[in-house]
Amino acid sequence: MSQTKECQNIKEIVKETGLKHIAIIMDGNRRWAKEKFLPTAVGHQRGVESLKAALKGCSRFGIKYLTVYAFSTENWNRKKEEVDFLMGLLAKTLTHELEDMHKNNVKIKFIGNISVLKDDLKAILKNAEDYTKDNNGVNLQIAFNYGARDELVHAAKSIAMKVKNGELNVEDITEETISANLYTADLPDPDLLIRTGGEKRISNYLLWQIAYSEVFITEQYWPEFNEESLANAILEFKSRNRRYGK
Repeated sequence: MSQTKECQNIKEIVKETGLKHIAIIMDGNRRWAKEKFLPTAVGHQRGVESLKAALKGCSRFGIKYLTVYAFSTENWNRKKEEVDFLMGLLAKTLTHELEDMHKNNVKIKFIGNISVLKDDLKAILKNAEDYTKDNNGVNLQIAFNYGARDELVHAAKSIAMKVKNGELNVEDITEETISANLYTADLPDPDLLIRTGGEKRISNYLLWQIAYSEVFITEQYWPEFNEESLANAILEFKSRNRRYGK
């Protein structure tokens, strides 16, 4: 089958299933590098190429939203040199790739506690958001210094403050109220959660939002992930019977 025909088939599946939002736990950079006797940094660098491939695939297949787990609130516990490298890699990637992403109509948003990052990195992140805010292609959410429990605490404090200020009655708090106070307030919940690297856990990622997401786990490490991998996940999604508890 030709690439064009295969792409068209995947686009039809996306339309048929109503698949709008894919979330990815990008796992396995370090293990991939270790198995190839390469520095950890090379694994993370190759991971950037896989993200570009996933973005391209989402654009080609008609996926509107892509949310990726780039740096968790727990990742601060890694060695300082690796944390510093990841911060620098984000800054470097945004600086070098921003123009191409803008030309490809990608809209960038960061979710997580960005306030604790260094000012120069925060400025780069804000510039990326501002520069692409009017784009209407793939919406790329990058979860950075993100943890779902931290997000829920943040939402609870925001709701509590509204109650305290008389803007909201306790009796009026609903699931929609909580959703509206999350980092993802303006996004649909993920339809499909992909985890690379074979681990079978959620790792504190989008716990509220993935309540009814289909989960696809692949043994592929993230640096091995490409458009074909994304297509395979979408094909698997098509086979699922989403009952939403009914």
